[in-house]
Amino acid sequence: MARAVFQKGQRVWVECVGAWARIEQVQPVWAKGFDEPVRITYDVGLGREFMPHELSSPAEDPALERELGGWRLLRARNKWQQPEDCTHHPFPGTYPVVVTDPSDWGGWRVPGAEYDRDPDRIELQARLIAAAPKLMALAETLVSSASEAPEDCPPEMTRLANQAREILKTVTEVLAAPAPAQQAA
Repeated sequence: MARAVFQKGQRVWVECVGAWARIEQVQPVWAKGFDEPVRITYDVGLGREFMPHELSSPAEDPALERELGGWRLLRARNKWQQPEDCTHHPFPGTYPVVVTDPSDWGGWRVPGAEYDRDPDRIELQARLIAAAPKLMALAETLVSSASEAPEDCPPEMTRLANQAREILKTVTEVLAAPAPAQQAA
């Protein structure tokens, strides 16, 4: 017997199409003599019905359980250029590196040629990436503050909290395979 894995209105990833969609209709297929449906398909508005194995639902990212830590912006020496050759750079002879690990490993770096094309844009990106954990914490605080007493929140704060909630979903939700169908005994 089949049990529904997804529910109407739920946001799902349609793997074969490569797009997000919402479940518009849960469609059980019944057979004579059975108390439960023998198969369940889902209409997501893409022109055909999908089986549960073709869909994935967003789930909380397990990496969020660990603290992000103090991301920081460091400067690395550009060994391929002399500082005199980089007069248009904000920090001649160096490029930004955002490290995301306490021992200065991992993170974000940019190739020298890309940095040379638009150093001011790359510097802004580096500062933004380094500030991302603090901005995420600020958004989470805004969402939790607005949800504690929604009737006391000004409309503008409620609107901003809803925007922050949607943005946080894009960061915290990852795809999870549907739970295996349970067999009736």
